[in-house]
Amino acid sequence: MKLTRVKSEAVGVVSRQRPARSSREAFLWIAPAALVILFIFGYSVVTVLIQSFRYDGDWVGFENFSIVITDPIFLTALKHNGQLLLAVPVLITLAFIIAIALFETRRGMRFYRSAVFLPYVLPIPVVAVVFGQIYQLNGALNIFLKSVGLDFLAKDWLGDPAIALGTMSSVIIWKEVGFGVILMLAHIISLPNETYEAARIDGAGFWRTHFSITRPAILNTIVFYGVIEAITMVSWVFNYVYVMSNGLGGPGNATMVSELYIYRSAFQNKAPELAAAAAVFLFIATLVLMIAFFRIQRRSIAGTFNK
Repeated sequence: MKLTRVKSEAVGVVSRQRPARSSREAFLWIAPAALVILFIFGYSVVTVLIQSFRYDGDWVGFENFSIVITDPIFLTALKHNGQLLLAVPVLITLAFIIAIALFETRRGMRFYRSAVFLPYVLPIPVVAVVFGQIYQLNGALNIFLKSVGLDFLAKDWLGDPAIALGTMSSVIIWKEVGFGVILMLAHIISLPNETYEAARIDGAGFWRTHFSITRPAILNTIVFYGVIEAITMVSWVFNYVYVMSNGLGGPGNATMVSELYIYRSAFQNKAPELAAAAAVFLFIATLVLMIAFFRIQRRSIAGTFNK
């Protein structure tokens, strides 16, 4: 009995030491890459932060921030980024519906899945150039509408300030929805079939099954996708706007976004300090957005488990 107790204690010690050792080994493996990333990212953030408080090498305090935050063009750019956030619920809804449709499609799912995901892997400048040609006043879309007798729907999609930003939003949605579809579809496929079989036996219909079972089951993935796309709308739409508006954010400032404002301040207007101040505002906004979404995710998951 004494020998057995000693052996069991020894096994317990080893089992406690193994996770700690594994954690240390994992940390040692990722430490070099983590340090490189931390140095590059940290150095860039610190440099931009210092530059935002200077002008011609002199310390000017918050003067650059005051100039930027009172600039009507920058406020317009922030407003447009906020309007682009309205595309996130559309992306989530479309991705969820398409993922369900692909899940229920037994024949040809691989082909349809590849077709849906293909736009996401295309380079953004290529997508922007192609859709820039399609949405021109005499582009393919208006030619098609006129050919089928829908002349009243033909518009100057990129030249009309009232709809130019919405037109670019449609391009972003077309490209980004495939990422969400693949994420959600992969999670749905991993769910146990017994749950769906039980729901069908209980008489649950198609939409009731997926809304009451699939949606809560993949809520974590849905929120993650929402976070990624929200960050995209705030700080990753530069390529779309720059290519489709020829770097102007036009017509007028109808498609001006914060990234393009930073670019133009730094390289066209030769005001890197103002660009740095605007970049700090954008960084803070992105950080706040991430924290807010992750809190929503935590509450959503906690609410799901408490039901």
